[in-house]
Amino acid sequence: MELEKEILNRRFESDFNKVVVNIVYTYGWVNNWLKAELDKYNLTLQQYNVLRILRGQIPNPATVNLIKERMLDKMSDASRIVDRLVAKQLVERKVCARDRRAVDITISQEGLNILEKIRMDEIVKDILSKNLTEQEAGLLSELLDKLRG
Repeated sequence: MELEKEILNRRFESDFNKVVVNIVYTYGWVNNWLKAELDKYNLTLQQYNVLRILRGQIPNPATVNLIKERMLDKMSDASRIVDRLVAKQLVERKVCARDRRAVDITISQEGLNILEKIRMDEIVKDILSKNLTEQEAGLLSELLDKLRG
């Protein structure tokens, strides 16, 4: 649906203004359906992101700083997210053998199991493919990369 109809606004100061509003509005739209899916597993989007980062680190452990660097939401408090995932037994925290001041964080088998159940790639494809072809999705991704360029 057109942005103007969604937010009941017929005029924008410029196409540059409209694209920013559209990106913010679309972020909310995508975030809402991702949240709905992750709620089934009692996870937030940030927790899911940390689990994915840790799975990508296997067999190496991660530090909170590494997680912060790789998180999609740079405003997230990675150490608190890790604390919550430890409480859910989805990640493990151990003192680093090489540097006792550091803490190694790894995904647990339960964390791997929950990621296997979620199947986010299939969910995203199902939702986006209703309105975009794979080629259009690639073009949109390229344009967003160019925008941040």
